[in-house]
Amino acid sequence: MGRRVVFLIAGAFLSACAPRLQPMGPAVAEPRLTASAIIAADGYRLPLRRWTPEPGIPTRAVVLALHGFNDYSKSFDGPGGYFAGRGVAVYAYDQRGFGATRDPGVWAGGETLAADARAALTLLVNAHPGLPLFLMGESMGGAAAILALTSGAPPPIRGAVLSAPAVWGFETMGFWPRNALKLANAAVPGMVATAPPELNIRPSDNIAMLKALGADPLVIKGARVDALYGLTEMMGAALDALPRLDAPTLALYGAHEQVLPPEPVAKAKAILAANPKATVKE
Repeated sequence: MGRRVVFLIAGAFLSACAPRLQPMGPAVAEPRLTASAIIAADGYRLPLRRWTPEPGIPTRAVVLALHGFNDYSKSFDGPGGYFAGRGVAVYAYDQRGFGATRDPGVWAGGETLAADARAALTLLVNAHPGLPLFLMGESMGGAAAILALTSGAPPPIRGAVLSAPAVWGFETMGFWPRNALKLANAAVPGMVATAPPELNIRPSDNIAMLKALGADPLVIKGARVDALYGLTEMMGAALDALPRLDAPTLALYGAHEQVLPPEPVAKAKAILAANPKATVKE
């Protein structure tokens, strides 16, 4: 039996044994903000980090930060400390299926991630009445931010910051990657996939940071096929929702972007450029 056949059989077996997608459950209580977590309406615990100004420094604004795919709230340690030193309180939680949450690597769905963000914004409005509130999202977190602000009933915020928002949906994929992902999701959804090294994709030129991420056990290495499929659906939904974004928005893109392909980035930039409330910086 060839190695490839053994690999596929093993993948199918692991898929059958692995936990499946976990969308938001039924509401059992009002969402709560605690010292160490946000407790969602269905009781799901989202571990929380916060960076707040030192005593004597007045808090001038509040930011809710949403991390990227396979990352977690610690990714905002640098900017969180920077902003806190300048009077801006920053809150970041581990989104469902990431970091120290239950069943890391299991996809919760874009609608669920967006609902969690809306609930967190409401909690922060109540915790900091009268202060301007901003929503910041990086990569997948940017897609979650777009969906949170264009669906449901988000609380009023002063503005949004989207850092390389992930908008690479099925409609902007080529024929082969699109159908390969759909086939893999149908055949081996629980199989963990990793990017082949020959792609030579470098998400950042900060080598020390990349090494730290590689050594951090809470940063997920690889991804389940069904999580990649769900992420792609979410990115497509975010791109479709982008024209409805009504909050003042600052969109940031790296000049040497290697993770997102040019086509969806160009499409997102064009949509944002047509929005009088949006500013695009590269």
